[in-house]
Amino acid sequence: MRNYGRLWAVLGVSAVALILAFGFGQLKAAQIVITVMGSGLALMMLWDMIQTLRSGKFGIDLLAITAVVATLAVGEYWAAMIVLLMLTGGDALEDFAAHKAKRELKSLLDQAPTKAHRQETSGLNDVQVDDVAVGDILVVKPGEQVPVDGVVIEGESMVNEASLTGESKPIEKGVSAELMSGTINGDVALTMKVTKTAADSQYQGIVRLVKESEAKPARFVRMADRYAVPFTLVAYLIAGVAWWLSGDPVRFAQVLVVASPCPLILAAPIALVSGMSRTSRHGIIVKSGTTLEKLASAKTFAFDKTGTITSGVLHVTQVKPVSPWREDQLLQLAASAEQQSTHILARSLVTALPKTDLLAASDVSEVTGMGVSAKVAQHTVKVGKAKFAGAADPVTGTAVYVNVDGQYAGVIILADHIRPEANATMRQLHTLGAHQLMMISGDQQAIADQIAEEAGIDQVYAEQLPAQKIAVLAAVPAKERPVVMVGDGVNDAPSLATADVGIAMGAHGATAASESADAVILPDDLSKVAEVTIIARDTMVIAREAVLIGIAICTILMLIASFGVIPAIIGAMFQEVVDTVTILYALRARTGRTHIATAMQQQAEN
Repeated sequence: MRNYGRLWAVLGVSAVALILAFGFGQLKAAQIVITVMGSGLALMMLWDMIQTLRSGKFGIDLLAITAVVATLAVGEYWAAMIVLLMLTGGDALEDFAAHKAKRELKSLLDQAPTKAHRQETSGLNDVQVDDVAVGDILVVKPGEQVPVDGVVIEGESMVNEASLTGESKPIEKGVSAELMSGTINGDVALTMKVTKTAADSQYQGIVRLVKESEAKPARFVRMADRYAVPFTLVAYLIAGVAWWLSGDPVRFAQVLVVASPCPLILAAPIALVSGMSRTSRHGIIVKSGTTLEKLASAKTFAFDKTGTITSGVLHVTQVKPVSPWREDQLLQLAASAEQQSTHILARSLVTALPKTDLLAASDVSEVTGMGVSAKVAQHTVKVGKAKFAGAADPVTGTAVYVNVDGQYAGVIILADHIRPEANATMRQLHTLGAHQLMMISGDQQAIADQIAEEAGIDQVYAEQLPAQKIAVLAAVPAKERPVVMVGDGVNDAPSLATADVGIAMGAHGATAASESADAVILPDDLSKVAEVTIIARDTMVIAREAVLIGIAICTILMLIASFGVIPAIIGAMFQEVVDTVTILYALRARTGRTHIATAMQQQAEN
């Protein structure tokens, strides 16, 4: 907002000076107004420059500030006003590009557990989660969020831990099992003993990690800053030599006016804003221009598994009936019996069949923690755990077992499917120059390895909690950075904030992930990661070309001005011509040089 204020101040003072000079003929008053405003603004910018230099960076505005001081010193105040308009306008535009669409993590904080049911001598008492102490006994009702970390002391239920670990299947929790805050209880109440206070529990830890990561952004050198030092040195050299040879300080000001770094101040921000507009048309919201800069040079891509590499929904993969039952019969009986259940595995069974194939079920009863029993087509059908269905030899993985009329009838195996576009996306990223593709998952090692092999992932980190995911990203060496993290859940929020670039799959992902990310993919399409990388690289090529074209024109103008043939005010106007050329070229990033569909097709064929 400070840069916007400076721009409005310059516009206001310029209007006053123009009215004084051309409305009332008060040229001296106009000069005084511009000189006072220009000197004050130059001092403020000089202070900002000192702070920038102290941080180890080089600010390109130094050259423009010198041009303002030089023109004011030799009485070329109209030229100074034009340079100030260019300078403050460029800074305001860069602010807009850098902070576009950046929001806070309000959603994550809103979703944190706030209340708990504490067991006391008088019964259950609702208390604030911050008032819960280690050793307290809490009751977590069906469908509720676990308020703090603890251990189950009574009850047995299926708990959804996807928000923390990313695993799509619910985990069975019985006596002595650990519960993590932020997870969702299933259909049965659990009594737990508190082992950690709210401040030390898993979900609140995620909130804290995200805040810490947001407060410590990765260091990154912008493209404009990389060209700033040589351009500034060349400008000072030409201006100094011109002054020395001519003996006229006005010559120094004339050279610096045409050397004002419009291409560096304007070209990159305009190209980046145009590139961001282009990404939005492809269903990708990029929150800052710096994100595009980092993404264009990304060397490592890391992915969460569930909901990112995979669809995040369990599907029936195998039906293994026992004679005399057939596969279609076993699946139909099981799905029909489960159609009234709200269990996640029941929903997966029901969606495996068209609604018209489901049979009517009666006498439906659900045995807590075991399964469902129902009458279907004059058969007594039991669907659930191996013990419930009488299976002697349970299979490995996620499965439901079926018993028909008192006899074990078979097993139905479920798994999370890899996205159909996942493998092609990995190949495209390799073609784009990605050195390393990683998968960082909270899931089991065997499952993660299998998914990674199908997708074409180079390296796998399994059974990782949020803090461990951050450690994996932090360990990526500097030569393999920038590193991009792609995820979709609350558990991914700290990783997305920690990575050089965080990309959230926003179609079904948690709002917290989208808030923490630098970019959000709105369609449920992983190939958009490759698309946004292509757009970022295309944008940076155009930005670089715009900068170099502007620098080339400025250098030619500086050499001409060194002979004293370009008055300062004419030089400032020439600079506006350079601005126009630079801006028009940078705006090409809105449509780009590369046709995305063609590029994606070519990379898929490679």
